[in-house]
Amino acid sequence: MWIGGVRVIVLDDRDRMLLVKQRHEDNDIWMVPGGGIEDGENAADAAVREVKEETGLDIEIGTLIWHVEEVSQRGQRFVNFFLGKVSGGELALGEDPEFDEAHQVLREVRFMTREEMKLIPKLYPEFLRDEFWSVFENEKFGYNVFRMR
Repeated sequence: MWIGGVRVIVLDDRDRMLLVKQRHEDNDIWMVPGGGIEDGENAADAAVREVKEETGLDIEIGTLIWHVEEVSQRGQRFVNFFLGKVSGGELALGEDPEFDEAHQVLREVRFMTREEMKLIPKLYPEFLRDEFWSVFENEKFGYNVFRMR
């Protein structure tokens, strides 16, 4: 059985990327906002919900950039990476409703430049460091491949 997730790349008007820092197994890991797709939810709705929960921002979903699959000892998983655009809300560190107050993993939220991202020791996934910017600068996102039935 496949387990689905989403991540959303949100850029501000200065092309800084929205990142959240999470604490896992004594490591600080920076990543774009996202999480699991809940029962009865499609990937786009999950992306909007996850960004709101983690950052306080309302977004509109744009292009599906990557569909990343993993088949390993952990099981079968996929994560859809979308572009998103801020449509409202106010930037603030959110909470993960799956954890109680004493076990929250979210530590920080902010927009970062490409140069700042290069200095992050642990960035997930690594291809945000270079591959995304190469595609972004060359406007090679193509058309939106995300379809719903």
